[in-house]
Amino acid sequence: MSKRVFMKIAYDGTNYCGWQIQINGITVEEVINRELSNLLGEEIAVIGASRTDSGVHALGNVAVFDTETRIPAEKICFALNQRLPDDIRILESKEVPSDFHPRYCNSTKTYQYQILNRKIPIPTKRLYTHFVYMDLDIEKMRKAAEYIVGEHDFKSFCSNRTQVENTVRCVHSLDIEKKDDVIYITISGNGFLYNMVRIIVGTLMKVGLSVYPPEHVKEIIDACDRNVAGPKAPACGLTLIGIEYEK
Repeated sequence: MSKRVFMKIAYDGTNYCGWQIQINGITVEEVINRELSNLLGEEIAVIGASRTDSGVHALGNVAVFDTETRIPAEKICFALNQRLPDDIRILESKEVPSDFHPRYCNSTKTYQYQILNRKIPIPTKRLYTHFVYMDLDIEKMRKAAEYIVGEHDFKSFCSNRTQVENTVRCVHSLDIEKKDDVIYITISGNGFLYNMVRIIVGTLMKVGLSVYPPEHVKEIIDACDRNVAGPKAPACGLTLIGIEYEK
C-alpha cells in the first residue's frame, strides 16, 4: 500500500548547485533522492515545493514522495538524517493525503535576505549575509518596499530565463529591520518568480544607496522590463524561511 510522505527540509546551500537536479553539479534534491532510495530500498524521486537557486539556504523547504515502506512516516526523518550530510536535515516527516502536491496547493512562502552593513566584513557571517560597505538608508528602503506589497505584474523583477507566462504575483508583506549591523529583509507572498526576491533586494539596495528615489520602484513595476530594475543580489544572503499551506 503506497503512501505519500511530507518532509520539511533545512539546508545550508553553500556547497550545492541549488535544489533541482541538474548535470553541472550536486544538488540538494539529488542527495535526498539518493539517500532515501538507499534507506527504503526503492527508487524515490521527491517533488519539491521551491526550487531554490545555487547557494540559497532553507529553513523550511517542503518535499513529498510516494513509498511502499512500512516504516512509519514520522520516523523517516530520524532514519534519513543519519544518512544525510551535516548541511541537510529533515526537520519533520509525516503522512499526507495522496493528492497533496507541494507546488499546486495554495500556500504562503516566506524568504529572508540578510545584509551585513558595516565598514569591514565579519568572516563568520560571510556564508549567510551579503556584505555592503556603504551605509544603506533603511527608511528609504521601507518607503520603496510599500510599492512592492500587493498584487502586481512582477515581470521587471524576474530573470529573462524564466519560462513562466503569467508573471502576476501577490506580495503579502515586505518588512525591513536592522539589528546591530545586519539588515533583515523579510518577504512573504503567494509565490515568487525566478530570481524575484534577489532582484527585489538588489533594487531596494539601490534605493538604500540613494541611486533610485523610493518612488522609482513604482515606475520599475509599471515598466514590466527586467532591464530597468536593480541587479540580482547574491545568493548567499537568501534563506527560504518556510511555506505555510492553507488548511
